[in-house]
Amino acid sequence: MNPIEQGPAQPLMGRRSFVSRAAALGAGVGLSATSLASSADANKASDRSPETPTDSIGDDEISLRDQDLKFIGVEETFTTPELLELNSINQDHIDFLEEIGLSDLGERRIGDMDEGGLNVQILSAHTPSVQLVPGQEGIDFAYRLNRLLVEGPIANHPGRFEAFATLPLQSPEAAADELERSVRDDGFLGALTNGHIGGRYLDHPDFDPVLARAEALDVPIYLHPGYPADEIYQIYYATTRTEYTKEYQDYIFSGSGLGWHQEVLIQAVRMIAYGVFDRFPKLQVIMGHMGEGLPFYYERIINDMGEPTENSLEKPFERYFQDNFWFTTSAFFQDNLLDQLLKYINVDRVMFATDYPFIDSVKQGTDWFRAVDLPREDKEKIAFRNAEQLFGIEV
Repeated sequence: MNPIEQGPAQPLMGRRSFVSRAAALGAGVGLSATSLASSADANKASDRSPETPTDSIGDDEISLRDQDLKFIGVEETFTTPELLELNSINQDHIDFLEEIGLSDLGERRIGDMDEGGLNVQILSAHTPSVQLVPGQEGIDFAYRLNRLLVEGPIANHPGRFEAFATLPLQSPEAAADELERSVRDDGFLGALTNGHIGGRYLDHPDFDPVLARAEALDVPIYLHPGYPADEIYQIYYATTRTEYTKEYQDYIFSGSGLGWHQEVLIQAVRMIAYGVFDRFPKLQVIMGHMGEGLPFYYERIINDMGEPTENSLEKPFERYFQDNFWFTTSAFFQDNLLDQLLKYINVDRVMFATDYPFIDSVKQGTDWFRAVDLPREDKEKIAFRNAEQLFGIEV
């Protein structure tokens, strides 16, 4: 049985296991950042400085480009034994997550960061964290996770780790209070959420206290994917043909294989369409995975959603993506996707992330970005300066 990447008590493989098996079978896998040779070769062909003729620069020079770049990783995941028990299906799953280093908050993680030249990781709890745990249990759990980071890696490795707060979103008022406590007392940079919260998204009025508090504190909310609600899973992803489920295809389909990314994009469009940013105009939201498909759909979304929202929204639909959203590169280390994102989103709102440890290595991500064909000023913005500005930190 193959363990899963992360998530609730559901059987699916992790990205590493899934990509490795697919590659071994000769299948093309369109997940996040594949490190297959064909992708690497394609990137080498396109990584040319605009002022340098393509026939005058070698692969060695490309690989050594911008070695002095500093990096802040904005989507970097951790877990704990308690969280593993909550969000794992069996011991094989726990063993897998331990094997890839998800629970390591010390020397192994620091070693991976040093090897890749990643100066800072912004830590967040793995999907779905505690946001489906109700009542006082969820409130206490979130507090323990947040304090663990402060007393553990942040204290033990000064300057190397920052954090997004884990929030008990089943209790929105308590979640708002924990966000404020963790920001004011512990120096956290915002919060990260994981998909639906008991069948509701952040545009639901129940979560206005959390959004209002984030806006008042001037900290962002990171929209990370989560697995679908049971009824959505059954309609969209499940099958009764069991010969196709023994490798957990249906759950990969609902997660990293496609469903995750669609789910975040839908939530983002909901937040715009249903007035979140008119009620909270200074609220800032982050989306990972190179925009979760937004660059591909951007023109269709803007064109089709613009007219029906003209009278209900205070600004043109596309304006909210420019004013209220930030985007990261997490796990999608592909030049063409970055180019497509930058076609629609200002470079000042794009940040670097690796999606550690659900990638081959930190170095895979930093080496990719060092070689991309962008002006040095823009590369610095994405690598670390935009994160410094948004979060008020410095590397």
